[in-house]
Amino acid sequence: MSETDPALVRATEFLDHDSPVVRRFVRDALGDDAGGTDVDKAVRLYYAVRDGIRYEVYGADLSRRGLTASGVLERGFGFCVHKSIVYAAALRAVGVPSRIVYGDVRNHLASPRLRELVGGDVFRFHSLTSVHLDGTWVRATPVFNKMLCKLYRIRPLDFDGRSDSLYHPFDEQGRQHMEFLQMRGEFDDVPYDLVVDGIRTAHPLLFASSYTTATGSLVAEATTQEDSRAGENQVPA
Repeated sequence: MSETDPALVRATEFLDHDSPVVRRFVRDALGDDAGGTDVDKAVRLYYAVRDGIRYEVYGADLSRRGLTASGVLERGFGFCVHKSIVYAAALRAVGVPSRIVYGDVRNHLASPRLRELVGGDVFRFHSLTSVHLDGTWVRATPVFNKMLCKLYRIRPLDFDGRSDSLYHPFDEQGRQHMEFLQMRGEFDDVPYDLVVDGIRTAHPLLFASSYTTATGSLVAEATTQEDSRAGENQVPA
């Protein structure tokens, strides 16, 4: 285990790695490599969260229960806030210190509907995870799964456990994708009221109810955009 504040490996209300569902997720992700180095385990858990939990903004649960690592795993999907919580909890389950990071980003490739619900292209309280490995802190973003990246023509983010894994500034066609506008800090546990009230205040149209986001499908929206691009590129007979 990395030597740092022991509080950063403890279970909390939201990083509830002592729950059976989180421990099962970690066990399944590591398999026979459970005895590897901290870096090995952090990397395997990163990909398990990135590709094993569906990224979805729509229909997401932002209740207190919905933002626990076990709650996210039980539903099987969520967006950056949810997936970063699962990764932080999974890391702590194997003794790797972790924190939750929040910042504001500009997403240049959001769908027209998502732009309307968000109120533009700036998303408040984007989340990622800070990981303590080999005596230093690195940041990792296990958010967009490989399948969704393919649909949106974005390179999936990799993580080697030694350098930061942040959003690529450009997609595969060289179009600007996402940029960080400001960082809001790192936290030992989820600052629930700050995050949920902050997202609700900044993006009220995104919510269908007090704690649930609007219905929809990022996959469906990506497919619609792809069909539209294909139609535009067709040569008239």
